[in-house]
Amino acid sequence: MMKKTILIGGEAGLGSNVTSHLIGKIFCSLGYHVFNYRDYPSLIKGGHNFNVLKISDKPVHSHEHYYDFILALDQKTINIHKKSLKRGGVIFGTKETGPVVKKLGGPQILANDVLIGLFFRYFGVDSSTILALAEKTFGKNDLIRKAIEQGYSLTEVKEKIKKIGKPNYFISGNEAIGAGAIAAGMDIYLAYPMTPATPVLHFLAKRQIENNILVFQPENEIATINMALGASFTGAKVMVGSSGGGFALMTEAISLAGMAELPLVIYLAQRTAPSTGVPTYTAQSDLKFALNAGHGEFARIVSAPGDAQEAIIRTQEAFYLSCKYRTPAIILGDKHLGESNYTSSQLKGSKLKPVSYPVGRASSYEHNRMGHTVEDAERVARGQEKRLKKIPRLAREMQKINPVSVFGKGKNLIIGHGSTKGAVLDALSELKNFKFLQISYLSPFPKKSVAREIKKSQKVFLVENSATGLLADVIAEQTGLLIKNKVLKYDGRPFVPQDIIKAIKK
Repeated sequence: MMKKTILIGGEAGLGSNVTSHLIGKIFCSLGYHVFNYRDYPSLIKGGHNFNVLKISDKPVHSHEHYYDFILALDQKTINIHKKSLKRGGVIFGTKETGPVVKKLGGPQILANDVLIGLFFRYFGVDSSTILALAEKTFGKNDLIRKAIEQGYSLTEVKEKIKKIGKPNYFISGNEAIGAGAIAAGMDIYLAYPMTPATPVLHFLAKRQIENNILVFQPENEIATINMALGASFTGAKVMVGSSGGGFALMTEAISLAGMAELPLVIYLAQRTAPSTGVPTYTAQSDLKFALNAGHGEFARIVSAPGDAQEAIIRTQEAFYLSCKYRTPAIILGDKHLGESNYTSSQLKGSKLKPVSYPVGRASSYEHNRMGHTVEDAERVARGQEKRLKKIPRLAREMQKINPVSVFGKGKNLIIGHGSTKGAVLDALSELKNFKFLQISYLSPFPKKSVAREIKKSQKVFLVENSATGLLADVIAEQTGLLIKNKVLKYDGRPFVPQDIIKAIKK
C-alpha cells in the first residue's frame, strides 16, 4: 500500500495553499486518492500557513500529524514542523529553492514551482504531466516552467510511482456546495463575505454567466437575507451563505420565512466561536443555534454533510425540500468541510428532481389561505397547526433520502455528524468491533433510526468538534437516550484518526 503525508508551509502570501492544491491535482491525475487540509491564521501576510496532503492508492478521508515530507517555503516551517517528521522523512526547503530563484531572477513565490519540480522528480513522475497541469492552473508562463524544470533537475528518482487508474476529481466542500446549488436549479446566490463561507461566493460568481444565475453581495447580512426573501417571494430559488456571526443577524428573517412560508436555503459554515472567536479555524458548536434559529415554532430543515460528495447531494436536497414544503433549509457545514479538498472517482448528484412553487400573497403576520392578515383565535390556531404539520411530513419524506448512514460492523458505536466523518472513517480500520453512525439530518431528527442503533450497541461514543457535546443533548431530547462517552475537540483544529483512536482506547 502506498501512503504518503506531505506538509507544505510558509508565511501568508508565499503560496503554500496553491502549491498543495496543485500537488494534489497531479496525484489525482495519476489515479491516487488525496485529502488536503488547510491551516492558516487570520492574516493576509506573515504568520505561518500550512497544508497537509495525505496521498494513497486507497481512499483517504482525513489528514495526519506526522509527515513523510516537509516542503518548506521558509525556515519557520522547518523549525515548527521538523519534530513531526517521520523517521526517514525528507525536507526540501530554501536551501534547494533559494539558488534557483536567484538564478532565474524572479520573485520569491517561484520557490513553489521549484519545490513542485523537485518533489515529483523524487517520485519519477514525468515532467510533462507536471508542466501540463501547471499551465492549466497558471496559464502559459515561461518563468514558472523554467522554475519547475530547474527544480526537476535538482535530484534523482528515489521512489518510483506510476499512474494507477483514471484521474480522480479533487474538490473542496465549498466547491461542492456551489456545484450542488447549480445542479438544484438555483437562480440567485446572495452573501456578505465571512470566512469560511466566502469561497462559495467566489465559486458561484465565476460561473454565474454560464449557468444563468445572479450572484450578488449586499451591504450586510440583514440586507442579504431580506433581499433573498424578496426574491423568493417572486418564485426565484435563492440561497444565502454566512458563518455564525452573520447567521445570527439573519435569525429574525428566518422567522419571517417560516411565517410567510417562503422557501430559502441557508449555508451556515461554522467556525470557532463565540463572537469573532478564531475566525479561520473550525468548530461544530452552532448545532443547537441552527436547530432553534428564529423565534416561534415552525419547521426547519437542517442537514450536515460529511464530505464534498455528500455536500453536493445535501445541497440539492435542501432546495428540493425547502421548495416543496415552503420552509427554511439550513446546510450546516464548517471550516474543515468547506476548505478541505476531497477525492472522488465520480461526482454524483441527487436523484430528486428540482421542484418549483406557485407565488402567493404572504407577510410577516398570521394569515389565512389568501394571505390576508388574521387575528381571531380560531384562524391563528389553524395557521400554527398548518405550518407544524410540515414536520411529520418532512420526516416521512426524509426516510427516502437516508437521513443516517452506518459504516463498518461491530457491537460498539461511534456517532457523529458533519466533517468528523472523514477522521472517523479512517479510524475504523484500527478500532476493532466498532461501527459508525453518521447523522446527516438533524431536523426533522431521525429519532427511530438513531435510537435503534444506540439500543443494539454495547458502548456508544460521540465524536464532535465542540466543548460540551451538543449532539448528545439533541439525541437525549429526541430519544431519551443518554450518551456519556464523549470524544470532544474544541481547540479549533479538526480531528485526525489518531485523536479518536487514542481517546476511545483510553
